[in-house]
This record gives sequence, structure tokens and C-alpha cells, in this order.
Amino acid sequence: MEPILNVPGMSEFQLNETTKLGLMPNLGIQKILHDKVPNPASGNGIPRCELYLFVENLEEAFENAMNCGAKLISPMEERSWGDRVCYFADLDGHIIAFAKSLNS
Repeated sequence: MEPILNVPGMSEFQLNETTKLGLMPNLGIQKILHDKVPNPASGNGIPRCELYLFVENLEEAFENAMNCGAKLISPMEERSWGDRVCYFADLDGHIIAFAKSLNS
């Protein structure tokens, strides 16, 4: 399958009409997640993937995650790839991103 995006630090594949698979090296992940979670290159049992969800109301998704006890990893920010995104860790430590495209 040919990627729909292939730039240094990120490749994306369109799996179906509504689903993309994005691949990013450990260094790129660490730049986004900072020191809020262990560096993915440093061991086993460390989150190595994220669930990246586009939502209609980013502020509502942010507040809902906070109210449900998710750990804030990175606040809502405009990212260089054209989305406004916030990152959380759920109660099991899985990384979840809520996003809104800046181009729509």
C-alpha cells in the first residue's frame, strides 16, 4: 500500500474511508509526549501507539477527558501538521489524542 503522507517523522496510510494508520519513530513520539510518559525507546511495556480521534467539539472532548480522570499529557495546541490536538493517557496508560482539523 502506498502512503498518503510520507514525510520525515511520519507516514500515513488510508485504511478505509474513515480510518488512517499513522507511523512515527520513537523520537517523534517523544517530542510530542515530552516527559509525561517514559521514552518509548527505553523499555518494554511503554505505550507505543495512540488512538487519534477527530472530534467535532475539541473543547468538549478535552473537558470530558479531564472530568473522567484522564491524565493530561499535552494541552490543546495547533500542531505543525494542520490539526489542533490535545493528548491524554487513559486510566490504563494508553495515549489518546483528540483532534480538530484546522483546514476544515
